[in-house]
Amino acid sequence: MTRMTRLPILAAAAATLLAGCASAPRPAAQTAPPPAAATIASTGTAQGAIANLASASGSLVSGRVVLSPDVGGVRVRGEVGGLVRNGTHNLRLHARGDCSAVDAISAGPEFDAQQGAPSRQSDSGERGRIVANGSGVATLDLLLPGAVLGGGATNDIVGRALLILGATPGAISARVACGIVQVQ
Repeated sequence: MTRMTRLPILAAAAATLLAGCASAPRPAAQTAPPPAAATIASTGTAQGAIANLASASGSLVSGRVVLSPDVGGVRVRGEVGGLVRNGTHNLRLHARGDCSAVDAISAGPEFDAQQGAPSRQSDSGERGRIVANGSGVATLDLLLPGAVLGGGATNDIVGRALLILGATPGAISARVACGIVQVQ
């Protein structure tokens, strides 16, 4: 065979090989496993936690709260000072345990422990309501319904942020204090 007659045979063989590669089945696409179903726990693994509330948004608000498991949720007790005297404020649970922003916006949206997800609705403000006395101090004794301490369920609040929303003149509902829930 001459070189000229081998060229068409080699070209045909190469075309056949290339066609075989193009029609070979493609490997299955790598897919992530389906997300695990949200788990809402009725109890947590920790017997207690604390949150040290530090000022935010230029306020002078600070305090310390102790959290403990209770029937139907987590009980929050403590004292917060530096509030507007005789003012109404709110304690709120937020999705992220991050108080690094000056205005505590880094804590993310409000968190609904009963649903185990960021809150999708606003409420009247009655939940978490605290009232400061004439000295600007509020004593807290509130229940966070549906919350648990520890265990990693979607309604576990360890590592999330507690915020005080203030009645600061000119900034109603400003985030005036922030603290991260930590197991004792």
